[in-house]
Amino acid sequence: MEYRILPHGGEQISVIGMGSSVIGAQGEAEILRTVRAAVAHGINHFDMAGGHAAIFEAYGKALQGIRDRVHLQVHFGADYTSGEYGWTTDLSQIKKSVAWQLEKLRTDYIDFGFIHCIDEEKDFEAYVQHGVLDYILQLRAKGFVRHIGLSSHTPSVTHRILDMGIVDVLMFSINPLYDYGQGDFGIGSVEERHALYARCEREGVGIVAMKPFCGGQLLDAAKSALGIALTKAQCIQYALDKPGVVCVAPGFGSEREMEEVLEYLSTTDAQRDYSVLGSVTPKASAGKCVYCKHCHPCPAGLDIALINKYYDLAMLGDGLAREHYLTLDKKAGDCIMCGHCDRRCPFHVQQSERMQVIRKAFGM
Repeated sequence: MEYRILPHGGEQISVIGMGSSVIGAQGEAEILRTVRAAVAHGINHFDMAGGHAAIFEAYGKALQGIRDRVHLQVHFGADYTSGEYGWTTDLSQIKKSVAWQLEKLRTDYIDFGFIHCIDEEKDFEAYVQHGVLDYILQLRAKGFVRHIGLSSHTPSVTHRILDMGIVDVLMFSINPLYDYGQGDFGIGSVEERHALYARCEREGVGIVAMKPFCGGQLLDAAKSALGIALTKAQCIQYALDKPGVVCVAPGFGSEREMEEVLEYLSTTDAQRDYSVLGSVTPKASAGKCVYCKHCHPCPAGLDIALINKYYDLAMLGDGLAREHYLTLDKKAGDCIMCGHCDRRCPFHVQQSERMQVIRKAFGM
């Protein structure tokens, strides 16, 4: 397993986590097998916003004796008191649901207490007015909740909550369809979504990417609005390449599905390469570096993707990005203008010209 560091807290987070949206449709025996196998394979980050109440008791059994090896995301607003998933901003109902979840999970603390599924301004206003936000903050102050998270699909609403400076982790849908304005949760332009990812990296808010396969649509050319089929490895790499992302958390329906996703860890760079997107993404996305590294290797030894990333972050106000850039062995000023990257870029970025812009911006 590969791990990334959560900026707020320093925890090591597995780059592949486990969403629980579909596993609850299976019997308890399959849930136990899948969760235990996930931990054995090094997965340590589990999201508990499942579609079925049955997951909680099964998880509690599966994690008995190893609770301290994993991080659980518990959502304040996901209501399971009816036996199935529901959504609420009612404080008394949330308290009841969270207490029930923790009892079934056999735990007395929450790694990540999530402000759950806030997609509209009015939803967050209700969340605040009903006292739910204050409740989570109180639990964090007591150490019962170790980090505060936020799940959303809407960049503008997410920015408003990030402005409060309370969020350590953002759970956000990241995949090519949504980033290019396709699908129910393709909210915000390419620029708006990228700016959100960059802000999270700049402010140390780790992103857990949900829906990386867009419910399987991206894996099937007939179902995908892009008209091509991507592999799971390509989708995972696409999400992991976005600024701020520490973990990709697809939903597994079985132990076998989990193993198929974990095959990503043994794939080559060529198998993870998603540059084919350059031939099908909208014209509005052309000329924008997505850090895919398809232009690598550079004949002059530049890490073109990383140089672009530091520049973009610096232009969005990240002071540390400039310092990181200055530590690179090869900088934009070392570009020999051979045009190798220009010819190879699937997104039609004139990288050699861009290196000159970056050189001027950083002074080297």
